[in-house]
Amino acid sequence: MKKMLKAFALGCCLLAATAFQANASGSTAVKPSPDAAIKMMQEGNARFVANKAINPHSDTNRLILAGKEDQGNYAYATVVSCSDSRVPVERIFDAGVMDIFIIRVAGNVMDVDEIGSSEYGLAHVNTPVLVVLGHTQCGAVTAVTAEVEGHGHALERNIPPLVDNIIPAVKKAIAEHPDKHGKDVVPYGIEENIWQGIEDLFMNSPATREMVKSGKAKVVGAMYDVSTGKVDWLPEAKVTEILAKVEKNPARAMNAMAE
Repeated sequence: MKKMLKAFALGCCLLAATAFQANASGSTAVKPSPDAAIKMMQEGNARFVANKAINPHSDTNRLILAGKEDQGNYAYATVVSCSDSRVPVERIFDAGVMDIFIIRVAGNVMDVDEIGSSEYGLAHVNTPVLVVLGHTQCGAVTAVTAEVEGHGHALERNIPPLVDNIIPAVKKAIAEHPDKHGKDVVPYGIEENIWQGIEDLFMNSPATREMVKSGKAKVVGAMYDVSTGKVDWLPEAKVTEILAKVEKNPARAMNAMAE
């Protein structure tokens, strides 16, 4: 009886996640709305935190399907995440093969490679949502904070240009919280770095701006707690505010397509 109930529960949980996907003949999929995709991720994270993960789309049949099908018919989210080993993206959203298009980089920064990958996820994999996912105890933000406060240490030659996108976020966090220093200001810098990444994305990707303005896709920020497994979703109104700010900035990129 337990096995039957478990199988039934698994089928119910997967129904919403698979209803939009293409059939085996490869017909064009109907993707969930941005809000529905976010809800799927929220529900997956709730299962993960409750130790009730169902580990969907992780069997041999899914691998066989992946070898035959276009990921664009299946993936429902693009996630820009830190490379930190404590942030296993598919697991924390209880997702599987061909569910999430993931871009991982130290500090979840948005530079040219990450922005180009994000454009690919939104425009070609056709995901209805892009999540810029920060996390607690981020080493990249911690290192930049130490450097900005004047007590950093030597880094290998390619690391400073990798994390320089984080500097404005850390400086803003310090300016807005003058009573916080060292490790106490880092959590504020981590959140500001999510917003900085979204601003960098909008500044350099006219295509993303248009998809968001048209309602085809949403860009959202979220914070993962490495000690609890919980994802907190940041206010969408802040994203709207950042987009409006960028639209008034004459330095924003204007040509959506490569020349």
